Amino acid sequence: MGAPGLGAFGRRWLSVLFGKNARVSSEDEQVGGGEGAGPEQLAFIRESVRKAKVPRAKPRTWRGAALAKELPVARVLVDKGVLHLDRYFDYAVPEELDAEAQPGVRVRVRFGAGRGRVRDGRREGGGLIDGFLVERVAESDYAGPLAALAQVVSPEPVLSAELLGLARAVADRYAGSLADVLQLAVPPRSARAEQRDSGVALPPPGMPEVGSWGRYERGGAFLQALASGGAPRAVWNALPGPEWSEEVARAVAATLASGRGALVVVPDGRAVARVDAALTSLLGEGRHAVLTADAGPEKRYREWLAVRRGTVRAVVGTRAAMFAPVRDLGLVAIWDDGDDSHSEPHAPQPHAREVLLLRAALDRCGFLLGSWSCTVEAAQLVESGWALPLVATREQVRGAAPLVRTVGDGDLARDEAARAARLPTLAWQAVREGLKHGPVLVQVPRRGYVPRMACANCRAPARCRHCSGPLEAQEGVDALECGWCGRAEGSWHCAECGGFRLRAQVVGARRTAEELGRAFPAVPVRTSGREHVLDTVPGAPALVVSTPGAEPVAEGGYAAALLLDGWAMLGRPDLRAGEDALRRWIAAAALVRPQGAGGTVVVVAEPTLRPVQALVRWDPVGHAVRELSERAELGFPPVSRMAAVSGTGEAVAAFLGAVELPEEAEVLGPVPMAVTAVRGPRRVGAPPPGEQWERALVRVPPGKGAALASALKAAQAARMARGSGEVAVRVRIDPPDIG
Repeated sequence: MGAPGLGAFGRRWLSVLFGKNARVSSEDEQVGGGEGAGPEQLAFIRESVRKAKVPRAKPRTWRGAALAKELPVARVLVDKGVLHLDRYFDYAVPEELDAEAQPGVRVRVRFGAGRGRVRDGRREGGGLIDGFLVERVAESDYAGPLAALAQVVSPEPVLSAELLGLARAVADRYAGSLADVLQLAVPPRSARAEQRDSGVALPPPGMPEVGSWGRYERGGAFLQALASGGAPRAVWNALPGPEWSEEVARAVAATLASGRGALVVVPDGRAVARVDAALTSLLGEGRHAVLTADAGPEKRYREWLAVRRGTVRAVVGTRAAMFAPVRDLGLVAIWDDGDDSHSEPHAPQPHAREVLLLRAALDRCGFLLGSWSCTVEAAQLVESGWALPLVATREQVRGAAPLVRTVGDGDLARDEAARAARLPTLAWQAVREGLKHGPVLVQVPRRGYVPRMACANCRAPARCRHCSGPLEAQEGVDALECGWCGRAEGSWHCAECGGFRLRAQVVGARRTAEELGRAFPAVPVRTSGREHVLDTVPGAPALVVSTPGAEPVAEGGYAAALLLDGWAMLGRPDLRAGEDALRRWIAAAALVRPQGAGGTVVVVAEPTLRPVQALVRWDPVGHAVRELSERAELGFPPVSRMAAVSGTGEAVAAFLGAVELPEEAEVLGPVPMAVTAVRGPRRVGAPPPGEQWERALVRVPPGKGAALASALKAAQAARMARGSGEVAVRVRIDPPDIG
């Protein structure tokens, strides 16, 4: 090993005494000393030689242990998700670990000064750390001694070349580190699960019947292409009703019939249960795996291993299943890609849709994006010609969809009593008539009792005088409270118009259930929301009050549905407000019986707005195409690629000044971000409580997304390499909320 201050003279001494293993690192080459080493340096050399002759108790280099005879160098990806360490490290493979140290296994290595080495000679970190052995090579690029692998954690090769390639592609797209992506892709190890035999792969099933796919113009052809080994790509606008899970199962069965594997990603556990039941009914037991976080670490890892080992060729799961190592992948499918659950909250925050698009390109397999609604990203896939539309005829749509009626502000103005109760006469009539024939669904934009308040005159939000947070009315409390700082407010008046009267800006699900319970005392009232989500409800008359996304399926379908407070969803200051509102409305209305069976939906929103009209016509595709056209004119995603840079004002300015953006990049902002609530749960990516942050958006034209991600990643890595003195800056590619 080299020592600082040796100079060329000292280095020659060590090379004579110890041979080539005494080579020093590039860092030692740059530290003091010339050809004429002084007396102090010679004394230092003698002391170094004396100490070097003492044998070490725990050898850490090639000099201290026998190496593997073939391919003695292991390239390891250490489990440190920091950008400036996003590269492979070289380690020596001891002879005793030669058989187990194969590419793809989990290992533990010494990572620190004098132990592990970066391939360019730099020293980092300290202590034992987990990692993945990526490959074995004959020799290292680094000239100095290498530390040896400390341990092979398990001989199970969990990281295949295909999964590594996918993880690298995702890391590059989202300006993240490979280690962070692999933490999402490879579940934690369970030794007991590894010891269990995954069984024997079953032979491929036969080609399934077309079934309800016959309702779509190209449905039968799509299944036939999958069964014959093709790779069709389709955006599927599903008809309303519960048949979608059966149709997904038939697409999976057709893929399995070709001898290939299939992967299905859905938003939540309830959707997983429906597809799971449909696959079991169609294929029988043992032909597919279910990957969800709710299963527990051991069961999930056991299912994941069955997929990796090839015993099971079909997978259905939630967001994390997007990385499932399916053998011979023939189809990737995603249901309801607009759901927030598909966006991973952990770094580098990939979206399941984009990961599956990468898999379809890398594995050259089929792709299916299905939903009752249609996102702008889905419309772009069709518009660009990358995917074909898979839709039903207008006659089929009209026959399957319920009747949609609207209630606007004009109706509310003519009905003061209904305004106070939030339910106009038309809505009451729909509820009364629907309860004669079955359950009625009531969708409320948020859970809880009476949340945020507004001025009754001008509808300006009621704000706290101390922190400008939203004022809320709590159950059983007369005074208003701030939703951020918790202070009570007993003498509020509107800063806009001077009014003193308040109204509920959005009334929660519990308060709505309470109002309906008083109006219909003989009818059971059920609620479904975050605290308690119902999966199904009986077909008997009942009122079901639900928040968006938590609507249970009714046996035989709902007789009617009310979509309340539509203005609250449409009024959000977000680029996707209209698209999200329409998607949530259609998801609820799709559970209502067809118009021919008396199904009726009443939406309380301004009837002239585009999302409301799209719901009335049941035309989500047309709405998405129109949105895509307008975003193209304005240069907004998904036509352009965008990244968000957030932090304190000084930090954001410094970061943007240092990053080498593509020439075509345009910086929008920075602008202040909303101050995070001091109490209550904090949204992922939000500023620390009470801090004032700013956010800048960086936009590039089509084709420059990779260059933007690379530039942002390089700048962030440089900041991290400078140490802990740097103020935090968060970078996110494709931010979901663009005001």
